[in-house]
Amino acid sequence: MVINKYLAELMGTFILVVVGSLGILAVGGAFVSGTWLAANIIAIAFAFGLALLAGIWVVGHVSGAHFNPAVTLAMLLDKRVSFSDAIGYWIAQFAGAGVASLVIWAITDSREDVGLTATTYTDLNTAIVVEVLLTAIFVWTIMAVTKSGANHAPAAIALTLVGIHLAGIPFSGASVNPARSFGPAAVSGENFAQLWVYIYAPLIGAVIAWTLYNLFPVEEPGRAERVE
Repeated sequence: MVINKYLAELMGTFILVVVGSLGILAVGGAFVSGTWLAANIIAIAFAFGLALLAGIWVVGHVSGAHFNPAVTLAMLLDKRVSFSDAIGYWIAQFAGAGVASLVIWAITDSREDVGLTATTYTDLNTAIVVEVLLTAIFVWTIMAVTKSGANHAPAAIALTLVGIHLAGIPFSGASVNPARSFGPAAVSGENFAQLWVYIYAPLIGAVIAWTLYNLFPVEEPGRAERVE
């Protein structure tokens, strides 16, 4: 059923955002008392990375496990999804992130705690460059490993997200996902003025990723044999 693909995207995005957000709250955030705490950054990075891995495992076979509007945009440009499916995926992803943040609110009984899970930056130019750069790397990785059909694709994607959080949290919050930033901002009302950066920068990164992927194309499994 077509609707199952959209439900899979909603559930996968929900898992990513709810587990990642709980990871942030569990350690009290990465920036504590004016200091970036390395241990907290590591914990948050693995919370998001392992949440993504769980989502891929449980529903990836249904929808392709985008869970991210930037990934869907790149797949649309590469003609791996139709425009109508892309619209459905985007709606599902934003809805999944919103529901996840509502659940966080219900768990903590505090909109302020939901606000702690929202992505934020201190320098606009730095945040834009980091979000574009890291999204490009992330989406490019996804496009390459899913095209090659590698058995390690889920682990490669999840570990790339871990690495991106390790590198990017102090500079931009390491969103690389418009839906992930939208959910907490919409529910808490915190950092909503900064949300546009986390919407547009990852989408630009996705276009760059698609461009790079086409500059360095990956052969489909068995293609070389068929050519021979």
